[in-house]
Amino acid sequence: MNAARIKVGAWFKTNEGQNLEIVAYDAEEGSIEVQFYDGTVEEYDVEDWEALEVRGIAPPEDWAGSYDISKDDYGVDLDKPAGDTHINPLDQLDNEE
Repeated sequence: MNAARIKVGAWFKTNEGQNLEIVAYDAEEGSIEVQFYDGTVEEYDVEDWEALEVRGIAPPEDWAGSYDISKDDYGVDLDKPAGDTHINPLDQLDNEE
């Protein structure tokens, strides 16, 4: 495998159809830490990584799946519009020239 493909944040798909993201890479140690879409974290050495025969993919649209986050974890009701409660701090600046 080309070492340039090993990059933190890169997404891959295994032959078994599992999506994973590289979350850490130590070139000196030759270790690659990945997080599968279901949240499982694994560490591979370069030989084991090459044996996975992964192929690069675009990040999934629902990236939160890999972090095991549900709508309730956001602490806000995402279905309810924010309304006029948004405050822009730039509105407080004096625009005089």
